[in-house]
Amino acid sequence: MGRRLQRWWLRRRHGHGEWAALLHAPPADEWVSLDLETTGLDPARDHILSLAAVPIRDGQVRLSERFERRVRPEREFDIESARHHRITPDEAAAGVPVRQAVREFLGWLGSRTLLGYYLQFDLSMLAPHVQAIAGFALPNARIDLADAVAEHERRARPDAIPNLDFAHIAEQLGVPVMGRHSALGDATTTALCWLALQARARGRGAGVGA
Repeated sequence: MGRRLQRWWLRRRHGHGEWAALLHAPPADEWVSLDLETTGLDPARDHILSLAAVPIRDGQVRLSERFERRVRPEREFDIESARHHRITPDEAAAGVPVRQAVREFLGWLGSRTLLGYYLQFDLSMLAPHVQAIAGFALPNARIDLADAVAEHERRARPDAIPNLDFAHIAEQLGVPVMGRHSALGDATTTALCWLALQARARGRGAGVGA
């Protein structure tokens, strides 16, 4: 089912409910860059540790409007996981329950288009919680930075295999990598890369705003 048709069908069923704002038409030229830190890379077994999202509007990353939550995991995680995301078990234990974090995120998100780097993993981690809270899957349009860069590279150099490493993408676009492996840092870097990719074709700069 296409995204527009899905939204139309969901509006008929849920358009007057608590989560009707998710089903509105997305605002033009506005995105939300999303990133999660998790205990691992298996959506069926692992748990969310932090969730951050930053709006992009009028050619700027709106950090003052960001959404950020530390999440209390539903099971313990090992030292290798902590070395990756730099969240200690004590810090994780001080977080909020995952359903509370996701509920607050959905209320903040509305119908805006989602952006992420390999976004499908993050959406897979969120999916069971969104379904349990809203009663339907997240209907928002989405853009994957890796896919957008790959398409751009294929047009420029059809015979080359694009390098989609996160640090390489940022370097090629002239974007500093901020707080790597923190949800807010990666969400902000992804947002700036998206703006830089767009600006490259338009001959304009992009930056962080209030």
